[in-house]
Amino acid sequence: MEAEPGNVPLTRSFVGRLSAYYSANVTARVSGVLTKRLYTEGAEVKAGETLFEIDPTYYQTVLNTDLATLAQDEATYANDRVTADRYHKLLPIGSVSQQTTDDADAAERSAAAKVKADEAAVVGARVNLGYTKVTSPISGIAGQQQVTAGAVVGNGTADAGSGGTLLATVEQIDPLYVNFTISAADLITLKQAQGKGDVALAAQNKTTVQVILPNGTPYDQLGTLDFTDASVNAATGAVSLRAQIPNPQHQLLPGMYVSLNADLGQRNDVYLVPQQAIQRDTVGSYAMVLGANGKVVRKDVDTSDAWRSDWIVTGGLSAGDRVIVTGVQNVHEGILAKATPWSEPDQGTRLTQSGAAPSSGGRRAGSSS
Repeated sequence: MEAEPGNVPLTRSFVGRLSAYYSANVTARVSGVLTKRLYTEGAEVKAGETLFEIDPTYYQTVLNTDLATLAQDEATYANDRVTADRYHKLLPIGSVSQQTTDDADAAERSAAAKVKADEAAVVGARVNLGYTKVTSPISGIAGQQQVTAGAVVGNGTADAGSGGTLLATVEQIDPLYVNFTISAADLITLKQAQGKGDVALAAQNKTTVQVILPNGTPYDQLGTLDFTDASVNAATGAVSLRAQIPNPQHQLLPGMYVSLNADLGQRNDVYLVPQQAIQRDTVGSYAMVLGANGKVVRKDVDTSDAWRSDWIVTGGLSAGDRVIVTGVQNVHEGILAKATPWSEPDQGTRLTQSGAAPSSGGRRAGSSS
């Protein structure tokens, strides 16, 4: 085959773990006795949907008391305001003293302030009463209840730094995140290759991810890389990456470990050589090439990755080299050989130089005799 440089996708294999796109704990925000569970465990719920009820009796009583206090203080304020207005009318004719008028104004202001405090107390009481209906903070799948009806739940204490009683968890699993890592050494190598022009790395939101399910079958939806950490984990020496995976059928579940192939961009000016054409010995990888004088020449090559059924050769070959693909066992360096065209088993699996479409030709094949 005649070696021709081209571009091929730059892929890497990783192991990642799936996590929910959103995950929210449903907790009690007021203390009391849990009276009802209003959702089906494992079912979809909407944001704002009531999942639990806490006995509202105490909080309704507090609200009623605050409303009564507010009404009483509003009446006092109305009376003080009328009194202050009357004294202001009598002051010019000397029927009341300035001190009496000032005292009436102070009483009116004090009553107005108390009304505002009562209004705030009513708002707080209404909020606490509303908290007796525990709602879902997000839309998603509601998990198993953590406490049953009849249990006493609490809202936690600020001094202890604890939250309210956990009642359930709601997770949004369409889409999902898959979290994985790449070693800092590999990332530096890719960056250096990009600087030399050997590699063209895709932008973050252009990098696609193919998930391989635990049973070995490819998942039917491609994901997209949406996060790359800006620092290296000191404990592992790796950089965290995250991709977003569509999950409309809920086939994937949070917590699953999956294999994935990430398309990070493309390799530039590399050679695709069938695997049977590359040999190995104690020195390393090599290919047998038919020279211009008809003699077989050994060329040491650099191969690190494969693309489909080919090795990706990044060094050691030159454009136009006639690589022996079949009959390699019949030749050795320095002998004369005659080449005939080698037929590729599947032309559709080859890439053109752009790396974007199947090749119908371009690469010429040969065997030795």
